[in-house]
Amino acid sequence: MSKLQTPFRYDFVGSFLRPQALKDAKTSFKAGKISEAEYDKVVEEEITKVVAKQKELGFHVITDGEFRRSFWHLDFMWGLEGVEHKETGNGVEFNGELAVLDDTYLVGKIKAKAHPFVEYFKFLKQFEDENTVAKYTIPAPAQTFQQMIVPANFESTRKFYATNDELIEDIGKAYQDIIKQFYDAGCRNLQLDDCTWGAIVGDAAKQRYKSLGIDIEEVKEQLLRINNLALLNKPEDMVINSHICRGNYHSTYFTSGPYDTVADYVFAKENVNALFLEYDDERSGGFAPLSKISEDKKVVLGLITTKSPVLEDKEKVIARIHEAANYIPLERLCLSPQCGFASCEIGNKLTEEQQWAKLKLVKEIADEVWG
Repeated sequence: MSKLQTPFRYDFVGSFLRPQALKDAKTSFKAGKISEAEYDKVVEEEITKVVAKQKELGFHVITDGEFRRSFWHLDFMWGLEGVEHKETGNGVEFNGELAVLDDTYLVGKIKAKAHPFVEYFKFLKQFEDENTVAKYTIPAPAQTFQQMIVPANFESTRKFYATNDELIEDIGKAYQDIIKQFYDAGCRNLQLDDCTWGAIVGDAAKQRYKSLGIDIEEVKEQLLRINNLALLNKPEDMVINSHICRGNYHSTYFTSGPYDTVADYVFAKENVNALFLEYDDERSGGFAPLSKISEDKKVVLGLITTKSPVLEDKEKVIARIHEAANYIPLERLCLSPQCGFASCEIGNKLTEEQQWAKLKLVKEIADEVWG
């Protein structure tokens, strides 16, 4: 088992653009032209190739590119007892584009069961070596909680949970179980992807909650409570990091706003080992909130965007790293893209070659800054 731990000075969030062979196989499988076994064979072949590419670029972390899932978050929820989904053409409005997502909702109490993602991790783990460690990405507990109380799901959720507190308790316990499943499978590096904090930053979110008659400070308390509940009794030698995002679908975004209003919660009090933070444009605000990061956490600055093929100016990125170091010591900082390259199957608007060029730039900058 690899003893390496994330995050690394040069790192990445996890998802990669789906290769054409994978897209074609998915289309053929859905049309009934190939069997599930034939489709799985293609998936495994493409995961093997994408892992080899990560190693070729010199990265110490490997992922399966999230090639087995349609959505970064929903597929995980479908692996919980009490959750169902259907394809309806509905979705969430991003900046000028509808992100088409399966309706995902409760049909009973949430409980853990043998989760398919753990089996997916076992396939990835075989590629670990002395220079690399496998990490797996799953949606944060807060993300699952929010999914079940969105307006479209609120009434159906109340059939099974009279209060949010009861729902938080069950989701937290289910995650504790699944974290143990990952640990028993040899996983020592897990990442919680979390758009919930990104959705409540800024004045627009504050006004939205106010209009709904909801206390936004209570919302923040619930998000922190459910994430920390899931991390209770976490094995000491297991690293669990969090990635905070404002939405990443086909190069569009969901929300904007600086971290200032959530820093006292997630930066100061969430019990993760590191935070991967979106900082690729002005929507994320300044670095001052980094001063609230608790001393036991590292920070991975997402200064390279996955939303555009244009390569960043190396010197400008280096200058921003040193600017951030005014608020948190440079030795606790790392560098990565701000999000994955394909949070959903559709992927962002760049090519695979441009994707790899972005990662090469991340490593080149990190080597120059930290040596």
